[in-house]
Amino acid sequence: METHGTIAPASLADAEAAFDRAGPTAQVVVRETAKAMEFDRDEYRDRVTGDVIETVRNALFAESLAVHVGSRAEFDDWCSGHPEYEVVELGNPDVERVAWHAVPFAETVVATTFQNERDAAVSTLRRNAFGRLYRDAILGTEATESEASADDTDTDTDPDDPGGEGSEGGDR
Repeated sequence: METHGTIAPASLADAEAAFDRAGPTAQVVVRETAKAMEFDRDEYRDRVTGDVIETVRNALFAESLAVHVGSRAEFDDWCSGHPEYEVVELGNPDVERVAWHAVPFAETVVATTFQNERDAAVSTLRRNAFGRLYRDAILGTEATESEASADDTDTDTDPDDPGGEGSEGGDR
């Protein structure tokens, strides 16, 4: 079994603190991206909104979540050791590889199965965990149906698709 990522909050307060720490990084990423795109002052003011920075913060937080990757047997063993957790499993239960992220404050583990595309599975899992469990808990608002749908299905972001509704098959 392997673990990828650094954010594994044990409590909602830990998740909120990690989310807050991503805010300044999101601002720097957006500012530097705007510079690279040669936005002038007016264009920056017009195009870089709070929603843009919030979207980057959401992505930075989600993509940093700790994800365990292992065999079906390793995942089943983990579940046996944590019977109090609700299991939300995406994908085919007959596939041998599983990626999962546990959310202790929600007593839920979100998992996705995969055969070969580990990086795509991990990224998809992170967005699903954020959309299903963290977004509402941290932001205090319910995800819209379109946001939840994007979290469920989007597995790749096309650099030519700034809306993030890319095709399946790779990392975000």
